[in-house]
Amino acid sequence: MTTSRLPRQLRRASSSLVVVAAATVALTGCGLQPATAFVPAVAPGSIRAIEGLPDDAAITVTAKNFTEQLILGKIAVLAAQAAGFEVTDMTNVPGSVAVRQLMLDGTADMTYEYTGTAWLTYLAEAEGIPDQQEQYEAVRDADADNGLTWLEPAPLNNTYAMAVRAEAVPELGDITSLSQIADLPVDQRTFCVEAEFNSRADGFAPMLAAYGLELGAADGVPTSNVSILDTGTVYTATDRGSCNFGEVFTTDGRIDSLDLDVLEDDRGFFPAYNAAPVLSTATLEEYPQLAEVYDEISPALTDTEMRRLNLAVDVEGEEPADVAFDWMVEQGFVTRP
Repeated sequence: MTTSRLPRQLRRASSSLVVVAAATVALTGCGLQPATAFVPAVAPGSIRAIEGLPDDAAITVTAKNFTEQLILGKIAVLAAQAAGFEVTDMTNVPGSVAVRQLMLDGTADMTYEYTGTAWLTYLAEAEGIPDQQEQYEAVRDADADNGLTWLEPAPLNNTYAMAVRAEAVPELGDITSLSQIADLPVDQRTFCVEAEFNSRADGFAPMLAAYGLELGAADGVPTSNVSILDTGTVYTATDRGSCNFGEVFTTDGRIDSLDLDVLEDDRGFFPAYNAAPVLSTATLEEYPQLAEVYDEISPALTDTEMRRLNLAVDVEGEEPADVAFDWMVEQGFVTRP
């Protein structure tokens, strides 16, 4: 171990203890159990141990504490292990801001982050950029000054969308896109949305306006056509036909389990929230091979695949680490030892 490496590792160890303790207290206080840092052992697949990697090569991976992030975090941990690193697993951190701070202060080396979240929340920009590549490039360039390097994003774009139950599509003129809602009779323009989306400056009313419809207008979408529900209830209400169109997140596993069809945002209203590997620039300079490791994985992470993985955890009750491991094996990135 070099003398320049030692201080950074010591700082990380101290800071990690504080963050882990804080996360444990937060989880205990709300009655939740902290997730285990366990991941299955892996053997090389297309990801192999990096040649010439020092014996003390180590990185810390962090992730937020919701299903999709837990799965992505475990994928990141498994990939780094297969590449030959000693990995500290700091996934299941409560909240986006806490994960961001771990990356900024050098406690964590790698996370999967969403382009729209970084742009709107961390960088405090007023409006998102619907074009996925433009949004990525804007975040990548801005975060370079913060000591963070964004690798190429995955296709998965966890943004807002409107979905319709599949069996209702023929009754609604074989609808496939948001712009076609304006062609329907007013009484068929019924919506289920959550309270936050209904009140957001980039939410329901502006979305309707972007598609030529006015919320509250008799010839647009009357307020009587709108049901304000809890997030989970939106999915079931849409599936049961309480409304024709329900607000969803594009990578939610319930889309597939309830046989909902996501309408195309054909006018590009919703901001892009592509997930991308984000690494400490200092760590990437020390281990540039990490870029190749994570760039290999990203193209396989699509909306469809992420919905399938989220479904396995949220509906079928599997552990995020097991779901991540099975997927990595399926894709050939790693093998079973």
